[in-house]
Parts: sequence; structure tokens; C-alpha cells
Amino acid sequence: MKDSKAPRVPAVLRGLQILELLAGHKKRWTNSEVSRKLKIPKSTTSYLLHTLLASGYLVREEEGIYRLGMKLLALGGQALRGIELREVALPSLRRLTLDTQTTAHLAVLEGFEAVYIERVPSPGFIQLDTWVGRRMPLHSTSVGKALLAFLPFAETEEIFRSIGLPRFTPRTISSLPRLKQELQRIRDRGVAVDNEENTPGVRCIAAPIFGPNGRVLAALSLTGPVQQITEERIGMIVEKVKEAAWQLTLALGGHAPNPQAP
Repeated sequence: MKDSKAPRVPAVLRGLQILELLAGHKKRWTNSEVSRKLKIPKSTTSYLLHTLLASGYLVREEEGIYRLGMKLLALGGQALRGIELREVALPSLRRLTLDTQTTAHLAVLEGFEAVYIERVPSPGFIQLDTWVGRRMPLHSTSVGKALLAFLPFAETEEIFRSIGLPRFTPRTISSLPRLKQELQRIRDRGVAVDNEENTPGVRCIAAPIFGPNGRVLAALSLTGPVQQITEERIGMIVEKVKEAAWQLTLALGGHAPNPQAP
């Protein structure tokens, strides 16, 4: 439901109206046509069109005709990929939760954080304080470390020189040399473990899902209390997470940087 009391920015609304107009049946419009159709002053229309043009959202053809640019197609493609990823991954998350009685998550890298985009809760009485849309630290969570591990370390180093490595528990990795060693271990093993590094009493195991270009699209994880993810069960859960992530990589047409099945 729309919030009628939400603040609105006139220039942004008019810019969006222009994009919606150019996405309609008639795909190409001049400055004057847009101005008349949307009842916007011609000078304002010209300013908005040039702003959208400079940002890559519009293309200007001969005789001052504007049409939508490829940047919008790229944004739409990213949104569709996010939807596709969740739809493809959800059956695997449900199966993992059923098999292990732990909570399954799907996370992506956004800025300097991992963001949960899907979640299947454990069927037990113990429920974790997680939700779709929750943002998590990168260095102290298994999903965060799985998302980071296959990036160039110079890129990772730049991230943490900006935001630091805050300590959440006595087990949190709080130095760049230790983090570099941990990320190399994850690349070698294909799986990341958070052993009470973000929350006391909670363990989490994650593996990366790769896209067609060999870059990490997302991370799949299982999370539970240490009484549930015990030392004796970690090996079994690691294999299940790795296998599920690998199968999702194949389903999405992806491959690891150095492809090898788990």
C-alpha cells in the first residue's frame, strides 16, 4: 500500500515520469513532446532529459529524439537475476533445513555488508534473530567470508581499511593478516565457517555460489546454536552446504574460478 504521507521530491518524480513515458508504446520522444505530454515546463524538461542522458538512462538520437538507454536494461537484468536466484535456491534451502534442522540463508554482497535475500527457518523451538533484508558484517560471518574469499585481496583490504574489523566476540578475526589467511583457507576448502565469531553460541557454515563469469553471485549457509551444529556434525553439514552450493552454481550456468566439483 502506498504511503500518501511519504515525502516526495518533484524532480525525482518528474524524472521517473519521463522514464515511464519513454517505456510506453511510443518509444521515442522529443523535448517538446515530453513537455506537452507531462505538462512540465520546456526548460525543466530539457534539464531533466540532459540529466538522464548524462547518467546513461537515456540515449539521444538525431533531431533531438530521446529513447531509453541500456543502463536501464542492465538494472532490470540485475533485478531479474536476484529474483531468479531466490527462486532457484529456495528448494535447496528448504531441503537443507529439513535434513539438518538448522536455519538456511541465502546472502549477497551489497556495499560493505552481506544481505540476506532468502531465509528458511529451523522447524525447532530455537529461532535465530535473522530475517530477509538483514545486513551482516563480512569478516565475522560465514556468508560474509564466503562472499569475500574469491575477490582480489587488494579489494578486500581496501574495504576493511575503510570500515575496520570490529570485534563482536573473543573469536572474531580483527586483523587483516589473519583475515587474509582465513580467506585463503576458504578458497582452498570451498567453504567458510563462523565458529561463534559473530554471535556467542552460534555457528554458521557457508559456501559460495558462482555465476557464469566465475564471480561469486551469493553465499548459501546453515546456521544454528552450537548445541545443534556440534563438532561431530560440522563435517556432515559442510559437505551438504558445499554440494548444495555447487548444484546451484551448475543450475545457474556458473563455474568456479578453478572449476572442480566438491
